[in-house]
Amino acid sequence: MLPQASLTQAKGERISPQLSAFFGFMRNGPSQRATRLSMLGAAFVAAFPVLVWSAPAFADLRVCNQTESRVGVAIGYRDGEDWTTEGWFNLPPAACTAVIMGELASRYYYVYAVDYDLGGDWSGSSYMCTRSTMFTIRGINDCVARGYDRTGFFEVDVGDDPNHTVQLNP
Repeated sequence: MLPQASLTQAKGERISPQLSAFFGFMRNGPSQRATRLSMLGAAFVAAFPVLVWSAPAFADLRVCNQTESRVGVAIGYRDGEDWTTEGWFNLPPAACTAVIMGELASRYYYVYAVDYDLGGDWSGSSYMCTRSTMFTIRGINDCVARGYDRTGFFEVDVGDDPNHTVQLNP
């Protein structure tokens, strides 16, 4: 066992027990350091597969705001037999968020985003229902008749990628 505070700093202040242990470790001769380093290396090699392969696999659809503005994002996706749209995911400048968490069940997702600060949007020709406040809407037909806005989303093909990121560039 190493002394608890055997080393001192230049001004006579005591060094923490952790630093003392480290410096005590470094003061030992080369053969003792090599033996301790090999034991540490062996422990790391033994633990590495457990650390890497036991980590949970994340599969998300993420959207990254690459602008200097605040951005609102709506997402559309197939939910069983019907379509669902959800919004708003609010992203500050230069930030990312997961809009679908977990396994991506579909190949195609649909995104609509609006720049809150400068105006403008990222849109497309796949029309789905939205509204100006937070929403989850089932179905994409008759949006206006049901009291929603009809909004053009752009298509995102994630292929078989379990973890996909959409970049919103200026």
